[in-house]
Amino acid sequence: MKNTHIFAIKDCALITIATGRKAMNLAELRENLKDVGSDSIYHHFWGGLLAPRFDEREFHNDFAGWARHSLREPELAERLAAINPAQGQDMETIRQEILDFIDDRMDQNEISHWMPAARQFEFLRSQLVVFDTRRRMEKPGDLAEQIPKMSTSSIFYHFIDARRRMKDPIDDFRFWLTGFGVEYDDLCAQLAAIDPFFSSLSQIRQELAELFIAYFEGGTI
Repeated sequence: MKNTHIFAIKDCALITIATGRKAMNLAELRENLKDVGSDSIYHHFWGGLLAPRFDEREFHNDFAGWARHSLREPELAERLAAINPAQGQDMETIRQEILDFIDDRMDQNEISHWMPAARQFEFLRSQLVVFDTRRRMEKPGDLAEQIPKMSTSSIFYHFIDARRRMKDPIDDFRFWLTGFGVEYDDLCAQLAAIDPFFSSLSQIRQELAELFIAYFEGGTI
């Protein structure tokens, strides 16, 4: 039975909120990290994608960037930078992975506990303000036309933040396509293979557009 639901294209804006938690050394980072809300960890991994930038991010999460540039801990920074939240891990699992890496480093060098950072780490959290674009998709083939027109923040909402909203961590496009039965299982598998974490939102949009255009129209952009 065909899915009769219409896909409502949404957009979003990011509001950054201070938590009041700060760290000036690795021990303070660890102490705060134990108790800070999971929404703050989410922000420090994903929020940078929506922040306006004029250069490419060197590190894809704020913890790794702070470890490298403020603590001058390149080995710890590399380990933190390798954490990929798009691989189905929830924020609590990621929290523990960060804590484990920090503990390993502190066990190796006691001085690292209290070595002051060049700049304090401020734990932030974010809130998404979501609004309706009034654009709709009625059939899967509409994806080929609409994806290239979507803003990068719309891509973030539907392809990335959806994984936090859904009971199963999948994006809105796959969720919608599964409502049409098994016909688009192959397309969903190709969507699942796209890793959104180590790319910019514009790169993700390009990759999605190329996939949908190739699938529905047999061409490329």
